[in-house]
Amino acid sequence: MIGVLFPLIVFAFGASIGSFLNVVIYRVPAALSLLHPPSRCPTCHHPLRPYDNVPVLGWLWLQGRCRYCKTPIAARYPLVEALTGGLFLAAFSHFGLTWATVGAWLLLSWLICLTFIDLDTLTLPNALTQSGLVLGCIAQTLLFFSTDSITLAGAAQGLMSAILGAVLGIWIFEIIGFVGSLVTGKTVMGGGDGKLAAMLGAWLGWQGMLLSSFLACALGAFIGGCAIALRLTTRQNPIPFGPFLALGALIALFWGDLLITWYLQLFFPLAG
Repeated sequence: MIGVLFPLIVFAFGASIGSFLNVVIYRVPAALSLLHPPSRCPTCHHPLRPYDNVPVLGWLWLQGRCRYCKTPIAARYPLVEALTGGLFLAAFSHFGLTWATVGAWLLLSWLICLTFIDLDTLTLPNALTQSGLVLGCIAQTLLFFSTDSITLAGAAQGLMSAILGAVLGIWIFEIIGFVGSLVTGKTVMGGGDGKLAAMLGAWLGWQGMLLSSFLACALGAFIGGCAIALRLTTRQNPIPFGPFLALGALIALFWGDLLITWYLQLFFPLAG
């Protein structure tokens, strides 16, 4: 019974966090307070009752409409809640009952917010990338501190790894943007992408950041090319790169060590 109940609790907790992430996604780009006013219908502005805010189930219970003005509620709200719950459960299943799971939950929360904000506004707010970078440095420091026999040397190693990853991330994207602008004569990389890469470097280290960036470029080229081929978009329409970086970071978070080991064994079999 406990084996079934505990995953449900983790999913429900994640979905509840996802409900708050919906608030962040809506309010941060609009420069609104995250705390005031309380949750309300964006159309009639009627405050929502606690039972209206039950993650996923509340939307289903209301049949996707506001209880008070009957305005349709976007299906993306329960989608974000379910996605967050699912990713939280995946992180718990992967890392177990450890501090690494808490760190993964924080990183995933930031990535979800940045992904949907970039899809909506083609921006990656500094408030999120910068706070995420700081949290990444703190998380790396504490995780190394707790896994290296509680020594200051371990904490320093974690902090230096985070700083190196962050600096390398923003430098690489600054260089890519500069060279791309020289070649094409137009802006090819948004300023927020480099800051997001720096945030990923702080969380995942320089190797994880490079892997995330490579995967993002590969996925972006493939998905963007397919979208153009299917005439869903054109070369002139900007395509947000943040979601691809977030997806690359998600893959690196769960399978980064495996992919890096496979790469080294494939191309450098005699190394070490």
